[in-house]
Amino acid sequence: MSRELAKASRVRISELTASTELYLGVHIAAPGLTFDISCFGLDADERLSDDRYFVFFNQPASPEQSIRLLGAQEGDSEAFAVVLPAVPDAVHKLALTATIDGDGQMSQVAAGHVRIVAGGTEVGRYSFTGAEFSTERAVMLADVYRRGGEWRFAAVGQGFDGGLRALLENFGGEVLDEEQPAPEAALAPVPQQAAAPRPVAAPAAPPVQQPYPDATLPAVPVPPAVPAQQPYPDATLLAVPVPPAAPAPGAAPAGVRISLTKYTELPESPGWVKQNDHLVRISLTKGQDILALQGSMVAYQGKADFAHEGSGMLRKLVGNLTGQQLKLMRITGEGQVFLADEACDLHVVRLEGDSFCVGSDRVLAFEAGLEHEVRRIEGEGLPHGGFFTLQFSGHGTVVVKTNGIPVVLPVTPAPETYVDVQALVAWSRGSQVITTAPVRIRRSAYAGHAAESYSLQFRGAPGNFVVVQPFEV
Repeated sequence: MSRELAKASRVRISELTASTELYLGVHIAAPGLTFDISCFGLDADERLSDDRYFVFFNQPASPEQSIRLLGAQEGDSEAFAVVLPAVPDAVHKLALTATIDGDGQMSQVAAGHVRIVAGGTEVGRYSFTGAEFSTERAVMLADVYRRGGEWRFAAVGQGFDGGLRALLENFGGEVLDEEQPAPEAALAPVPQQAAAPRPVAAPAAPPVQQPYPDATLPAVPVPPAVPAQQPYPDATLLAVPVPPAAPAPGAAPAGVRISLTKYTELPESPGWVKQNDHLVRISLTKGQDILALQGSMVAYQGKADFAHEGSGMLRKLVGNLTGQQLKLMRITGEGQVFLADEACDLHVVRLEGDSFCVGSDRVLAFEAGLEHEVRRIEGEGLPHGGFFTLQFSGHGTVVVKTNGIPVVLPVTPAPETYVDVQALVAWSRGSQVITTAPVRIRRSAYAGHAAESYSLQFRGAPGNFVVVQPFEV
């Protein structure tokens, strides 16, 4: 059975299939638009490892044939064969990308998907629509990367307005300027083909070894189309309905679905299931208590006990001083509990030994085994002299709530990312947070209706992120 993967979700390849030879099929339906679909072999710094590991129409295979371009297949606009054990150690991640050839925007995409096939059977699929994008002209669709000695798959779905140039610069390359209207320059070691001019990049820095995804894929025969999976599989953040050419009877309509964080690991959040955008179901087991916002239970089945959770004198004092006090109840027993809070959008976040910062008013529930503490961000001009947040650490699951569907912005060393404090939801611990001067914003055309908007600046290494909701608290 194929598993439906939500945007920003990650899953171990071994949880989908025991095979190390994969078929990666990409389909994009956008009338009037033409796409160049490529695969970048990246090093540990998320830069192009070697010119020879940019697999595209003009260079259809890596030197050792571990990554091969198969061309259009049944139901797919483009496909790649990847043999994971054969991918060199220097290549840590395989990034599948799509660039619009000519004018157009990703918002014009009617439907698209990236699917994983092993042994002739589809085992995973990430689906998307143009509703998830706006003016982007180049997108990073999905990654196959190496982590902790294992290969994993990540549904990315992030793009660049600047098109191919911005995409290549993100991977450490550059588009060579052309002196005449001839075919664009190709990557240095790749012979040009005048029949299909394309701008390509040359790496800006020498290759760096990186431990990321190793993709292995032989020339696997293309399997027949697989019926669309229903949305909201276990432990997904926000599931994206599969939009096939002919919608499956009874399937939910395609819509905007944005997952919260890189920490989502589908097979590692058992018992945390999204019933819809506003309701989550948690399966209770002995010895694994759940802490949830008081009053968030809307129904339960089986045996469940609810008790007030004291915060302790120190936490209570800190909470009163900072406004980050959680009013929690402890849920124990064996059964299923359904949680919600004023129809807020809910997102399941999985932590794997890392830390995740989020405001207490954005937390619905979490596993009792997770450590949580109040953190303060100081800044001149900030309300009350600082901004307070909760930091969760360890191995476990947190349910975060937002007002509306959030946007997940990547945090990089440059350019910096600025976020209104009132719209901020969460961010990865690796992000550096800097306060900025307040900016006066006119809220209304009427005199006297103005407010101060305090922004936080985020910087960090690639892989960090910040979550912003379309609502100011």
